[in-house]
Amino acid sequence: MTTGKRLVNYAVQFKGYFIGGMALLAIAVGADLLGPIIAKQIIDNHIAGAATGGIDFEPIAKLLAIFFGLAVVTAIFRYGQYLMLQSTANRIVQKMRNELYQHIQTLPISYFDNLPAGKVVARVTNDTEAIRHLYVTVVSQFAISGMYIIGIYIALFSLDSKMGAILLFVLPLLYIWMILYRKFASKVNHVIRAKVSDMNGMINESINGMTIIQAFGREKQMEDEFEELNTTHYEYQTKLLKVEAATSHNLVNAIRSITFVIFIWYFAGASITTESAVSVGLLYAFVDYITRLFNPVTGIVNQFARLEHSLVAAERVFQLMDRTGEPVSDERMERYEGNVTFEDVWFAYKDEEYVLKDIQFEAKRGETVALVGHTGSGKSSIMNLLFRFYDPVKGKILIDGVDITSLPRQTIRNHMGIVLQDPYLFTGTVESNISLGDARISREKVQQSLEAVGGERVLEHLPKGIEEPVVEKGSTLSSGQRQLISFARALAFDPAILILDEATSNIDTETEEIIQHAMDVLKKGRTTFIIAHRLSTIKNADKILVLDRGEIAESGTHDELVQLDGQYAQMYKLQSGISV
Repeated sequence: MTTGKRLVNYAVQFKGYFIGGMALLAIAVGADLLGPIIAKQIIDNHIAGAATGGIDFEPIAKLLAIFFGLAVVTAIFRYGQYLMLQSTANRIVQKMRNELYQHIQTLPISYFDNLPAGKVVARVTNDTEAIRHLYVTVVSQFAISGMYIIGIYIALFSLDSKMGAILLFVLPLLYIWMILYRKFASKVNHVIRAKVSDMNGMINESINGMTIIQAFGREKQMEDEFEELNTTHYEYQTKLLKVEAATSHNLVNAIRSITFVIFIWYFAGASITTESAVSVGLLYAFVDYITRLFNPVTGIVNQFARLEHSLVAAERVFQLMDRTGEPVSDERMERYEGNVTFEDVWFAYKDEEYVLKDIQFEAKRGETVALVGHTGSGKSSIMNLLFRFYDPVKGKILIDGVDITSLPRQTIRNHMGIVLQDPYLFTGTVESNISLGDARISREKVQQSLEAVGGERVLEHLPKGIEEPVVEKGSTLSSGQRQLISFARALAFDPAILILDEATSNIDTETEEIIQHAMDVLKKGRTTFIIAHRLSTIKNADKILVLDRGEIAESGTHDELVQLDGQYAQMYKLQSGISV
């Protein structure tokens, strides 16, 4: 389906409002365009025709009263039409933005891995705002101008059908110009929108990485990179501007001049070839209508740039909407036991470049399984598969004997908790970051979760306690505080499976002791997976899997692996300062 048809489909959903607005507009246009007819009657019947016998002011006064009344009707109905069409446009874009944001929630993690956040933001904000202008300004202007053009031609044909037919030449010229303009502007606008998206992405990245930029003195380099993007954007904007400046107003003025030449030629010829001269009132009415004709024509021509700009933005939005997503399921299941089995699991992020090869292991309820290995060995990939951020290329992952790909992702995640190495906090309060707005998580549950991880001791000095405001990413809190909030968040949902992605790596020794003490109690009844770099934190794990280049190289308890004197033993000795 084309972009235009999809935009029309959105508008059709609010057709009642649109039809109502158009009906009000039709009445307003009709009342407005009756003005020159009344003026013609006054001039021909009561002024020009009464030069010798005197002017009767009573019928003139009545006609002027009607003229004024029509002006009032026009103003009232134009006001109503404006409110209805504008409100309809805002409703359409409101619905589109909601659907776009909802769709983004369903997209796989892999989509966001390959696209800067700023570019996604640009689609939801900048591009939808451009579409809003399409409905609010462009469509409204086209509707109003179209209605006026139709009304003016009806009036012209009623006054003189031959002259009205001659003046129809304006419409094909307008259509041809729109086609030619769109052909050129489409290419330029695609580049402009792409550069806006790139700039958004770069700005977002720069703000997030400002510490590194300033620490390493990369300000000038970032300025140069942004200037390059901005300059390209400026150059293409200038190209578009030159075309508009050279053609839009000049085109309308040229057509207007041609129209008046035709008008003078036609009526001058009519006066010469007929016995009676053309009436002054008729000439006035024609001049008035021709002048009025070019106001909506100018309005349409002036919207060509915004029309193309909006269509390109809509194309980008629909491209995002067309990305295959997965509906967010509300289906819930009973809390599972948490027995996890990986059966011959193979996985690749790209083609057949496998990062996991033939992974097989079992984790029983209540067990703690630690994953260790060098960077890139596949530790995080295993957790990504378990959480169903990705699915295996080959093999199966079972929870309590059920293949997790047979269940909705959200249903499985209802009973999983995760604590990342770099915890993410949202704007709000400490409490809202633990409960995440879930009605099932009461204030008491939040307090209990904090107490369970020892968070009260670390957070007690905050002036407002759990009501303490949290800004984006929790930048006003220490790394230990952020981690404890993240830990309490996972526990508040009482997961059957708990995943700790090096959860203690960014925490000071005192806070680590608090969490380690709480973990001994909290791991009971839960299957816990720990991605660990500091091997001292996983000595008590029931099973340690040593990964090497996507394969399980060693497996066993801490003591067993140290006795094996393989890769794990070497890593442990190096970290412990033991002579190898």
